[in-house]
This record gives sequence, structure tokens and C-alpha cells, in this order.
Amino acid sequence: MCFVSAIVALAAAGLGAKARAGAQARAGWTLTWSDEFGGADGTSPDPTKWTYDIGGDGWGNQELEMYTGAPSNSEIRGGNLVITARKESITDAKGVAHKYTSARLKTQGIFAQQYGRFETRIKIPKGEGMWPAFWLLGANIDKVGWPHCGEVDIMENIGKEPLLVHGSLHSASTVKTTRDFTAPFAAFPDAPGFSDDFHVYAVEWDANNVKFFADSGEYGSVTKEVWVKGNGEWPFDQPFFIILNLAVGGNWPGPPDKSTKFPQQMLVDYVRVYKKS
Repeated sequence: MCFVSAIVALAAAGLGAKARAGAQARAGWTLTWSDEFGGADGTSPDPTKWTYDIGGDGWGNQELEMYTGAPSNSEIRGGNLVITARKESITDAKGVAHKYTSARLKTQGIFAQQYGRFETRIKIPKGEGMWPAFWLLGANIDKVGWPHCGEVDIMENIGKEPLLVHGSLHSASTVKTTRDFTAPFAAFPDAPGFSDDFHVYAVEWDANNVKFFADSGEYGSVTKEVWVKGNGEWPFDQPFFIILNLAVGGNWPGPPDKSTKFPQQMLVDYVRVYKKS
């Protein structure tokens, strides 16, 4: 694995302020797709914009939850998409019992875009074993599989680290299984954690570069030239679709423990996609 990290301090003041005013205006960019989650409380996410991954097979990460399409795991409330992870017994279609439920929403087959700015505003949960994420997968995944399709992780967090989020790229490698990049982004030790308020997470992506942002700051970037020289395939020249999910457990965060309180919630204020004007 090729691992590159850059930790950037996040100022405590003024971040997380409500961002709806002038929401769709961004200098130098044209809005191409968005969901402001403005439906009535208790309704499901817009089915013309989102579909679901359903099941509990671990999703390649040994996750513990079963993802469902039930309103108890994903609904509109207070102008936000609320993804809720619950501790409850459920059996999947294969007859396997699970102790947790959650939701994984995606735009696969509905919307995908090549290049641009993909942006969200999220308040993440906090707790041992929680794993919220906003990310992209190559639209050709059903043809070529992962990691050949490519993956862009715009925001990931593990709940035991409330002061740290991560942006990452993954693809296949010509010399090993995967080519990987991860850039952590840290809050000041005395600042509120990322779970204490909403924050904006984004990626700006073109034919030669992928840049990661948190609130107003860029904290990591990858160029095509460096990636390919590091023996990585470059699948980031095709449309990618969006995923929002809240995982429970898995290889990276580990399982919940006695300190983890359920239900856990990830609140999504909006998702917006832009192209360069």
C-alpha cells in the first residue's frame, strides 16, 4: 500500500454555520445536480435521486450492520436526510442474523458525473465502532469490479476519533492489489469535534488532479502523473456515482463497545454537484 498523509489543523471559530443562503451559487462553478432534502418530515429520500444498497454481507469490510431501505434507517427530518444506525435484531435474505441496521444510499443508475466538485454538509455521529462516509465509485463497477472502477472517499470518519476525518483515493495497481492515498484532516485539540456541528466536505476533480476540502480549506491532493508513476491505474476519467452510508463496525473502526450509544445518526443537510463554468 502506498500511504500518503497530510494533517491540517482546523480553526474552531466560525465553522459549521448554516449554509443554505445562496446555496446553489458558487463562483466559477455551475450546479448540475443536488438534493436539499426539503421533503416533509418522515418521508423517504427522493426515489428519483437515490436508491439503496440492501443486505448484510459485510460489504468487503467485515461491517456488522444490515443495510435496509426502511424509513427507520433513512428519512427526511428538519430539512436533513437522517441516516440512523440502530441496535436491533434482524435476519437478512440469506438467513444470517445481524445485531444492527443502518442505511446506504446511492445514485447508481440514476446520476453519475465525470469531473467537477462534489460537496456535502454533514453532522456525523460519535461512538466507538461508527463509520460514516460520503464517497464515490466508478459507474463501471458492475463491469470491471473493485478496485478497477476506482473509489473517491470524500469524507470518512471512525467514531473513536471525533477530531479527525479522512479523504482517500483507491484504484487497482499494476504491481499489487491496490494503489491507495489517504489524507487526514484534524481539528485543533481544543476545538469541537466534527460530530458536534455540521461541516462541509468536498472534492474537486479534473483530468489531472483530485483535491480534498473540509469547510473552506484544501488539505490533500493527488495528481494523475504521480499516481501512475506509483504503479496505480487511473480510472478517474469516467463518471462516478455518489454513496452516503453509516456503517457499524468493520475492519477499520472495529466493533461498538459498551460506551457506544444507539441509535446513532448522520445528518446530511445537502448534496451538490458542480461542473466548472
